[in-house]
Amino acid sequence: MSVLIKKQPAPIELLSAQLANQIAAGEVVERPASVVKELLENSLDAGASQVSLEAEQGGVKRIRIRDDGCGIAQEDLALALSRHATSKIKVLDDLEAVLSLGFRGEALASISSVARLTLTSRPEGQDSAWSVKAEGRDMEPILMPAAHPVGTTVEVGDLFFNTPARRKFLKTEKTEFGHLEEVVRRLALSRFDVGFSLTHNAKSLYQLKPATTDFEREKRLATLLGPAFIEHALVMDMAAESSGLRLYGWVTQPTHSRSQPDQQYFFVNGRIIRDKVVNHAVRQAYQDVLYGGRHPAFVLFFELDPAWVDVNVHPTKHEVRFRESRLVHDFIFRSLHRVIADMRPDGQAQISSHEIPLGGAALDRGGSTPPQAPPVRPVESPSYTQGQMPLHTPTRPTSSTSFSGRDVRSQIEQYRQLYPDTEGQIAEAQPNATVHTADSSDVPPLGYALAQLKGVYILAQNEQGLIIVDMHAAHERIVYERMKLTLQDEPLRSQPLLVPVSIHVSQKEADIAEESLELFKRLGFVLQRLAAETLVIREVPVYFAKADVQRLVLDVLSDLLHQGRSQRIENQINELLGTMACHSAVRANRQLSIAEMNALLRDMEVTERSGQCNHGRPTWTALSLSDLDKLFLRGQ
Repeated sequence: MSVLIKKQPAPIELLSAQLANQIAAGEVVERPASVVKELLENSLDAGASQVSLEAEQGGVKRIRIRDDGCGIAQEDLALALSRHATSKIKVLDDLEAVLSLGFRGEALASISSVARLTLTSRPEGQDSAWSVKAEGRDMEPILMPAAHPVGTTVEVGDLFFNTPARRKFLKTEKTEFGHLEEVVRRLALSRFDVGFSLTHNAKSLYQLKPATTDFEREKRLATLLGPAFIEHALVMDMAAESSGLRLYGWVTQPTHSRSQPDQQYFFVNGRIIRDKVVNHAVRQAYQDVLYGGRHPAFVLFFELDPAWVDVNVHPTKHEVRFRESRLVHDFIFRSLHRVIADMRPDGQAQISSHEIPLGGAALDRGGSTPPQAPPVRPVESPSYTQGQMPLHTPTRPTSSTSFSGRDVRSQIEQYRQLYPDTEGQIAEAQPNATVHTADSSDVPPLGYALAQLKGVYILAQNEQGLIIVDMHAAHERIVYERMKLTLQDEPLRSQPLLVPVSIHVSQKEADIAEESLELFKRLGFVLQRLAAETLVIREVPVYFAKADVQRLVLDVLSDLLHQGRSQRIENQINELLGTMACHSAVRANRQLSIAEMNALLRDMEVTERSGQCNHGRPTWTALSLSDLDKLFLRGQ
């Protein structure tokens, strides 16, 4: 039987400077890449235009960073290695609007507590350079004169030499260098105006010159992310002048997706961040066009008033907190949503200088409308006959174009009339159809149909070469987009339940449900609060007559409680519409006439997101004449 012995209180003492710095190092210095991040950010804050990095053994044995920044004065060198010593903030107001990458004043002190650090610097106007050394054992800096041009060099050796337990947690040299290289890549993407060089074990890997032109920036992107990124990238520049928000950079087409989110770089006022608000907005913008389990690639820069974002929420400064997170979410979503919707078959790859209107948040408990790009109404599908084929690129319809709000099923049926059963009549239809060539001026982007291959693909010819279209996937997207527009014109129809469904919830969930009755009504649900912790569902949307509405309402209430918004109902509706569109679209082995194929091509050219079907698969591809020449070794 154990006996409980009351402990005597231990005296409270101040931690030694060495131990305090090593505790701070546990937050700031995780591995060699952490050291590189802090030191490179100091170089960029110092106004450097050229930064060189040399590393040995993945950065564990040696890291050397040299820049041509403003330097550090002799009298400040020793102080620079002290904890909480910085030149970047002075008063509390500076902390409310941080513009520099580093500002805590912990990096150099933390690094020198777990490694051997030498800092050499010379500012403009100082006759000679000075060097200061510090090691983790005594932390006493040693100052001495040195030879050095204007700028700063920091050399870090034997990382974790005095904390062997932490050194054991380091991975292999290859893994550690991979993390280090990723840090350099991120900062090189954040500052195109700065040159970067990287050498590992005396082998030069990067020699990046400052990129001031579009061509030079694209060349740097191709070097750091691969040529495929820039080949499939769209340039975007969106702004909301009323709130001072701006989002610009590069996003790749949905067909260039990746199995991992390894090429997603999002910078807020020049600082790379990870944020759940941003991630949710990006996923929401891409949800209709990405194949299952795939991830988009992008390099995006987000600018806003520094007072609107708190960067002082984590020691590594990878996370931020937006003071108007709903506004930020809606702006990012609307911007990306518009860019994806504007991806046209005509090859236009630049979406720039658009003003993004900012409305209410998506499905928030205040009952505002979901965030979306201004609706673009497709025109009614023309049934082209011989002699009526237009010889110009169709203009994109505007929001004022008339679009009937008939029932979804009847509208699909009407659109399906464009594709009648023609198996017995195809022999008569084909000879009478006119096959247009691509020799005419002003040929549509997807060209004119030539033939149908195996009842699955449409072969068309444009000015550049051959277009191959998956007719089922393309028609599926067209029908899906039309169905969504129909639901925008007409409220969701509800049907009463024969037996109302009672739900037992918490009092908080019941309160939110009572506040959000209008929101649920707009989405086709009629709820009523019967008691402090009881709700009853009396009506549901017609689409959800056989769905688990109780689980859906509980999930929506959970989202509203924790996030202030929910899109579960919209997502489920879209999923149902996608299934209906898939079953309603023209099927494989359906024989189409030339006129019918051309009508489908014209519809693709005026339909948003027509480059992908509802499941994220591509709907068409192109082979230029040069591509075809390579296949047959022409000109070689």
